[in-house]
Amino acid sequence: MRRSFKFLLRPTARQAGSPAACVEDHRVLYDAALEHRRTAHRRAGAMVRYGDQSAELKDVRAAGPDGQGRWSFSSQQATLRRLDLAFAAFFRRLRNGRSPGYPRFRGRGRFDTVTWPRDGDGRRWNSQPGHPTATFVGLLGVGHVRVHQHRPVVGTIKTISVKREGDHVPNPRPLAATARRLSTAQQALARKSPGSERRRKAVRRAAALHAKVRRQRLDHAHKAALALVREHDLIVHEDLRIANMTRSARGTAERPASKVAQKTGLNRSILDAGWGVFLTVLAYKAESAGRELIVVNPAGTSRTCAACGHSAAENRVGQAVFHCRACGHAAHADVNAAVNILGAGLALREAAQAAQREAASARKRRSHNPPHRTRN
Repeated sequence: MRRSFKFLLRPTARQAGSPAACVEDHRVLYDAALEHRRTAHRRAGAMVRYGDQSAELKDVRAAGPDGQGRWSFSSQQATLRRLDLAFAAFFRRLRNGRSPGYPRFRGRGRFDTVTWPRDGDGRRWNSQPGHPTATFVGLLGVGHVRVHQHRPVVGTIKTISVKREGDHVPNPRPLAATARRLSTAQQALARKSPGSERRRKAVRRAAALHAKVRRQRLDHAHKAALALVREHDLIVHEDLRIANMTRSARGTAERPASKVAQKTGLNRSILDAGWGVFLTVLAYKAESAGRELIVVNPAGTSRTCAACGHSAAENRVGQAVFHCRACGHAAHADVNAAVNILGAGLALREAAQAAQREAASARKRRSHNPPHRTRN
């Protein structure tokens, strides 16, 4: 019987970029192999199969130490088999008269898994047996990565897959969910006579609904912050100026504003998300758990390409779509901005560590070379 176990990897700061580079290079290999098949069929009507492309891997890997040669040969073969299975499914659907769905290129964000099919061939489970209290998986090109093994593994390890997963947290929108009931309660309150018993009851009903929304927002903030603190040792977020973001757009009599209704609705959505409450809860939970929290300036992160660094307002196609005009990189706009924010946070962290090392070195030099004192 085959069973699968899912664990969280905890790479060190030096290892943080290697798994992402590994996934990216395997994505490039997948797209190159797909283009090879398409070109061969379009120009010569030839069918390129897995065996042909696997035989060419040796030449592909000889490109250099920073190219495909730094990763496991067997994991690259698994990526080529993945493409071969996609073509096999395409031809099967074609034979059965179904919509064929020709295999597509995998843009960034659409290729997240790398597989090592055999233990000892480019990877090894429990690669550091000298650490009895921790489990490590050794990956060629990445190193020994710590595994958050929350339950024992039963049986023999066969295949290991590393999957990149994002932290998209849904917005519960508690105010929007209660908006109709709250509107009815406030309309009923407006019709009551001041000072009457019925008005006091209506006030209590409206206050109870507001309190429920507040509790729901706080509950979501605690749960989301706890999940992040449990899963990550380093958390980076942008320095949100919520008061500035929700400033009224009504303008003045001399300079009336435009699109006031749209800005009012946006302000309501921002406040309903409870970003300020969430960041406050996240800060003290991270401090309590000993996690590192870095706050960065978000200027330009939503319009800068995380792949090539090109920054332009035209890169932000829509609210959720990012498409770089320079290199063609396409991704979810929030994911692209999150990558930029993480990079800025890591840069701040490295600068702070360098400053600490320099200060420690200066203290050490002063201790070995005390100032000379002279007597009059």
